[in-house]
Amino acid sequence: MTDIFTKDKRCEIMRKIKSFNNKSTELKLIEIFKGNNVKGWRRGYKIEGKPDFVFKRNKIAVFVDGCFWHGHNCRNTNPKDNSQYWTTKITRNQKGDLEVSENLKKKKWQVVRIWECDLKNKSRLKLMKKLEPIVRIQSVKKN
Repeated sequence: MTDIFTKDKRCEIMRKIKSFNNKSTELKLIEIFKGNNVKGWRRGYKIEGKPDFVFKRNKIAVFVDGCFWHGHNCRNTNPKDNSQYWTTKITRNQKGDLEVSENLKKKKWQVVRIWECDLKNKSRLKLMKKLEPIVRIQSVKKN
């Protein structure tokens, strides 16, 4: 199907679309935090990259990345329509993710990146491995 807009007009339209948070994935992670008695996290904390969760006291930033938008190949989803646009967009997202992670690490923050698919029950072990630094800190606080 041919786009009814020019390339410049389509870019302008797409730039105006802003995220409303990835609520379903964030809510799943909140459930997991609560189920593992993980406390001390904040959402909406003003820091570079806008992490989904921040453990300010321990300087841990947690990002929950959508598999499609951030280029995880778990579902092998490659759009056929306008593929050049999507390849460029996803590559730009990945580059931004890397820059944000590196900048936060330079500021002595620990960065945890979780894929959307990690939140599925079949990936729970992989998820808990990624959350190990957070869970470990929580258990140290109890002792």
